[in-house]
Amino acid sequence: MPTHEITAASAGTWTLGDMTVNRIGFGAMRLTGGAAFDSDGTPSDRDRVIGVLRRAVELGVNHIDTAAFYFSRLRSANELINRALAPYPDDLVIATKVGPGRDPSGEWLPLARPDQLRGQVEENLRQLGRDHLDLVNLRQHGLDSIAEHFGALAELRDAGLIRQLGISNVRPQHLAQAQAIAPVVCVQNAYGIDKRLSEKTLRTCGEQGVAFVPFYSIAGDGRDAGGVADSEAIRAVARAHGATPAQVRIAWTLAR
Repeated sequence: MPTHEITAASAGTWTLGDMTVNRIGFGAMRLTGGAAFDSDGTPSDRDRVIGVLRRAVELGVNHIDTAAFYFSRLRSANELINRALAPYPDDLVIATKVGPGRDPSGEWLPLARPDQLRGQVEENLRQLGRDHLDLVNLRQHGLDSIAEHFGALAELRDAGLIRQLGISNVRPQHLAQAQAIAPVVCVQNAYGIDKRLSEKTLRTCGEQGVAFVPFYSIAGDGRDAGGVADSEAIRAVARAHGATPAQVRIAWTLAR
């Protein structure tokens, strides 16, 4: 029997504001090394990494998630994306994140102040070779209120540097705080079979028609180095359906 290539379009589409994307996207966090946020990590081969990006787009991925703070001693995820995919396809949405930052040695800096977010946005623009960013997620850490930070991004949106806004790593109250300032097209939180702390946020997004963008769905909780999280329960379901554990995890997350 002939084999049929599975593409990202197989899972259907969703909207990010005025942009339509396939529900299966590509996270760029591990392009620069074996573990996320590892300044010593480097890809085994630059051309191989570029090939992975191009193949993902060939397979229908039109939503790529990245950040300027995804870099190693030799590589920047943004610049790899630029090298692999520019000039960018018209339907390709590149989402990035601001808030966290690292110094040139890779050490983490304090969460950016609202007045520092423009510099982070401009750095993403430069690395990606864009005159505007399709989607910027405010990734927060430890803030009771994200209003001041999100307000700064809303001003950059009004100035034409950003097309759409989202929020990342947030608690339920943060969505309402942001929505009081500007439209929120997506919430990006860790979520998967073994990472369900965002169930309330997921339900709220579903009720409001806001896209929920999960990460760690395949790798599992806290597995920065990547791979597929393993468990006998997942392996049993995979065997029963002639699927891989990664496919089972993706199917479960899509169903949610």
